[in-house]
Order: sequence, then C-alpha cells, then structure tokens
Amino acid sequence: MNHRIPQIYIVLSSFTCSLFFGCAAQFSPLKTKPAQLGTRSQLSQEFEKLPDPAEKIVAAVYKFRDQTGQYKSSSSGASWSTAVTQGATSILLRALGESNWFLPIEREGLSNLLNERKIIRSSRANYAGASGEKLPPLPPLLYAGIIMEGGIVSYDSNVLTGGAGARYFGLGASGEYQQDRVTIYLRAISTQNGRILKTVYTTKTILSQVIDVGLYRFVKFKKLLEAETGFSYNEPKEMCVTEAIEKAVYSLVIEGILDGLWTIKNPQDRELPVFSEYQQEKQNSSRQDYFGETVRTRRGKFGLGFQLAPQKYSGDYSDSKVRLSGEISSQIRLTSALALSLNLGRGSLADERYFTTTFNFGEIRALYYFYPNYRFTPFIVAGTGILKFNSDDKYARTLTLENDIGASVMVGLGFEYLMMDHLGINILVDNHYTTTDELDGLIRGDLHDYFWGFRFALKVYR
Repeated sequence: MNHRIPQIYIVLSSFTCSLFFGCAAQFSPLKTKPAQLGTRSQLSQEFEKLPDPAEKIVAAVYKFRDQTGQYKSSSSGASWSTAVTQGATSILLRALGESNWFLPIEREGLSNLLNERKIIRSSRANYAGASGEKLPPLPPLLYAGIIMEGGIVSYDSNVLTGGAGARYFGLGASGEYQQDRVTIYLRAISTQNGRILKTVYTTKTILSQVIDVGLYRFVKFKKLLEAETGFSYNEPKEMCVTEAIEKAVYSLVIEGILDGLWTIKNPQDRELPVFSEYQQEKQNSSRQDYFGETVRTRRGKFGLGFQLAPQKYSGDYSDSKVRLSGEISSQIRLTSALALSLNLGRGSLADERYFTTTFNFGEIRALYYFYPNYRFTPFIVAGTGILKFNSDDKYARTLTLENDIGASVMVGLGFEYLMMDHLGINILVDNHYTTTDELDGLIRGDLHDYFWGFRFALKVYR
C-alpha cells in the first residue's frame, strides 16, 4: 500500500532543512582564514581625543599581574587554565604607547636586556672597529619617571544570568545569557620619592549568550521530523581586559592633567569636551551600583495611574467569562519603597449563562517596591475596599446585603518598568476575595466568591 506524506510536511521539512544548512553556513567556519592584524578595541579610539602632552612621560611596567588567582570553571572537573589572560603587561605597555602621553621602557624582560648589553660591552672591549679605532661605550639606559603598578584584581563569573524559551506543537526556541565582569586597578608611582601619584580602577562586563531554535514533530506514524539550529556569542575575554586597561590609562591621563601632575602642550586644550565628558561620566558612575544601573530617585512622591484589567469570576457557577474593568488611582509615597494608593473604578463579572453583574468599587492599597530606585522593579500590593453591585436584566440578583454593597480584600504581585523618568507601565496579577458568597446569587460551599484580575496600567509620577 502506498502511503503518501502530506504536502504540508514536505514543505515544512524543506524549509527547516534550508534554514538549518543556511544557518550552519552562516555560523560555522567553512574555510580557514589567514592571519590578520589584531582588532582595535572601541576605547583605543578615545586616545585620539586627548590633548598633546608638553613632554612624554617615561614609564616603566615591571609586572601587571593577574591577581585573581582564578581558574576557568569546568563541568568535567578541575581546569588549570586561568580565567583571564596572563599577558596583561604587554597589553598595558601597548596602551601606554598608544595614549601618546607615555614613553614605555622595557622592564619585564630587564634581565634579558642587561645580558645583551653585557655581550655588546664585551664585544666592543675585545674588538676594534673597521678602521681600527676603539668602539664607543654603550649609551645609558633610560630611567623611568614613574612606575605603573596594579593588576587584574577581580574576575566575577555569573554576575547576571537569565533566559527565556517557549515550545508549542513541537516547535520551540530558547535563549540564555550570562554576564561576567573583570576589574582593573592601575596606579602611577613617582620613582624619586615613591609617592603614589594617582590610582584609578575600571570594570568591564563580559557577555555570553546562546540562542536555539528546534523542531520536533511526528509527521506520520514512526515518521519523526527533528531539526535544530542556533548560535552562541561569547565576548572575547582578552578584548574585554584590553578595554578595561585602556580605560584605566585614559582615566589616568585625564586625572593627572586635572590634578596638575603633568602638563599639556597647549593650555587652551583644557577647554576640550573630553574633560567635561569625563567629569560627567565620573559623576554618573558614583551613582551606579555593582551592575552598572544608575541609582537615583525616579519615582516622584505623588502618582496618578490609569488601568485596564481583564477579570475572571470564580464562584458557584463553573463556566466563568472574562470581562473588563477600568480604574484610576492616585498614589502617595510614604518611604522610598512603601506607598499608599486610592483606586476607583468600574467593572463587570459574568458566567456563560446565569450570572452577569456590573459593579463600582473603591479600594485603599498598600504597595511595596523591592527596588524603588531602579527602572525595573517587582512589587507586592495588598488592600481592602467596598464593592457596589448592579444587576442587569439577564439575571435577577438575590443578594441579601443592603443596597447590594459588599467588601473585598485583595492581594497581588506585579512589576513596574519606567519607560522614562516619572512615566512607567505596570503589569499586576491580583485576587479579590469578597466577604459574601452571594455575589452570583447562589450559596454553595464554604468559600466566598472571588475574582482574578490581570491589570495593565500607565502611571505618571510627580
């Protein structure tokens, strides 16, 4: 018997294979590449903004060490590979030269240099020149005006991690990310008196992320279609260390000019934008936390919100419907994290056949923001209020409360994101538990009637 595969699966299979091989060609190195010059970091271009020095400063670097003592993490066991590069001295020497402010001299391989000078002196002492004259002595070595010390003091793994994914009907996608951080300290020391002239430190995050897309589907009995593709991106650690070191050299130059440790060639260059930009960056960094997020008051003392909420009744009838409600709120902050709000609104509840009602409500709520000085913060809310119910023609209510007035207690969990300072969006899931079981006109069971809300809000702070 001839079994034919439906045409839709043939098309889907062809598309998936094309996507797979196309992505494989995009993300896989199918041919070797010749050696090329190293990529310059983004910060190396910042050196061009610096003013010219009156005279270059002779600087020595004996050893710019990896002081973290950290090894790469490995799921298979111990790894003897270090987490960061051991060639930070070479990176620092190159950054000092590219800054155009320092004249770096060799000190890391000083013993090799001195040995070569001994060989040269010995050769000159034992042999004459081409015309028979005695060869002149070697010129003296340059000595440094300052010594650069410091090192890579910290490498923090998994500072931030996260991800998201979804799968439906055998087709899914997921993404994960991880953020590490490296910290650099650099200090300039006077060789005349050993005084530490200036110390700066910089940090650089290292991002790694993975994205996967897969298809897993039975197209017929014992006929399985499976395909997947994806890619990963890992920011090179060596380039991140390079950027952090170059930022430290850049900061050291500007800090030294501002403090009068070294002079610039043209005094009018003190008005260049590079100095005001650096001062602004330094001021901003003083208000940032460990994750680079600016910590400052973004939400005003008073707030006004507008909310729209799908609501779902849960009571003695099983076939509940989703209905809408709207409300406005006014909020006052008692502390940086705690606030009170007054909410007024109108909504409706219903099931499929027997029960429909509209109601007006007023509630007093207490909100606690976990991270009140950040753009994004989760929060919890609890409150109580009054509900005024109004029956319509579809169902004659038998609520025994006077004037159809009831009370409710609510709790909820949500988050708020500020699109700009003093303007944010809220998403809140809450539960309203009423003080009566007669909300739907039917008394059954021990629990009172209640309803769920999924609220979207726009909030303005002053």
